[in-house]
Amino acid sequence: MIHAQRRRSPIPLIFITCAALALSGCESDLFTLFWPGTRQFSVANSAQEKYLRDALYVLHSPRLKKSPDYIVQRMLAARRVSTILIENNQQAEAARFLSSLADAHDTYEAWYLFAAGAIYESTGSAPIASLYFERIINTLPDMTIDGQSIHKICLIKLLASDSQSIKKTGWYREFIQRFPNADEVGSFHFLLAKEYEKLGLWPQAIDEYRQFLPFFNVNVPGYSDAHDYARKMVEFNDSPKDWTYPNLNDLVSGIRKAIAARSPQALRKFMSKAGFFAMSWYKEGGEDSNSNVLFNFSNFMTRPIYVAPSFDPSRNDSEAFLRTSGWTGYIPVWYLCFRKVNFPADPSVHGNWEWAGIYFGEKMQ
Repeated sequence: MIHAQRRRSPIPLIFITCAALALSGCESDLFTLFWPGTRQFSVANSAQEKYLRDALYVLHSPRLKKSPDYIVQRMLAARRVSTILIENNQQAEAARFLSSLADAHDTYEAWYLFAAGAIYESTGSAPIASLYFERIINTLPDMTIDGQSIHKICLIKLLASDSQSIKKTGWYREFIQRFPNADEVGSFHFLLAKEYEKLGLWPQAIDEYRQFLPFFNVNVPGYSDAHDYARKMVEFNDSPKDWTYPNLNDLVSGIRKAIAARSPQALRKFMSKAGFFAMSWYKEGGEDSNSNVLFNFSNFMTRPIYVAPSFDPSRNDSEAFLRTSGWTGYIPVWYLCFRKVNFPADPSVHGNWEWAGIYFGEKMQ
């Protein structure tokens, strides 16, 4: 059932007339037909010629145009014509034919433009297809086909395109606002935050990451660590950030003094308060699955601890390791991991150093 709606709402895969994009093997053209507007159609056999003539008759018959259900008949005839053209490898003709029918501005205008855009998309002309999808969103009321909204599907397709971030933020917001119960909403909060990051709109980005966090079981395509990343961004934003140091040597100096004094309380003050991790070099799951540890240093500082006089040779501009040994327990060797803070949302701490976590055991080579 195809019907129009006044309010805008989304649509999945409504590639109705173009459902047969599996191209038929065509023989030599047997017939050539014309329709008003000097457009020429060629078909492969006499059976298709008859179907095409019948459909074109419906479209251009003065008598049928007076029928109260002509608009529906016109759409069904257009579907037949476009399907035949696609089966005869005439996708460009099918797209132009459908888009021309939209000029009548009838109930199915959005359908004609969507079907034309879907054809262009299927032939690799994504930029042209996006123009059609955007036109539908911006200028036409939504309509549903088999219970699915054209506006929803258009937004999904536009968001999958290479459009500019400024446009994508608007489309993400519109989708989330209009279709709050859609399966895509969770991942779209995260992806909208990433677009805000690109634009340097950090307060908006943090807010979207915060709204994404409750979607625990949602996977974001291309971002396997989406939840950990969002959590760290929110935690870092909400924290005092007083454990970061502009100078790495100052940070390490404070840690050396706390270890020498065997003061767990003093040592805890230097820990990162956003995603501090403690794990073996060999532990599966990565740092994110071993972060936010509640670490009680007092259980491991019952004897003198040796701190290497210099950093591990693997040090670089953004990360450094410091070997320590003598910790109480099964694994006496710990490598303290220091990293530069990557948080452009706060220029006062972006680029500072933090004590990010601990790796247990000898360093992997």
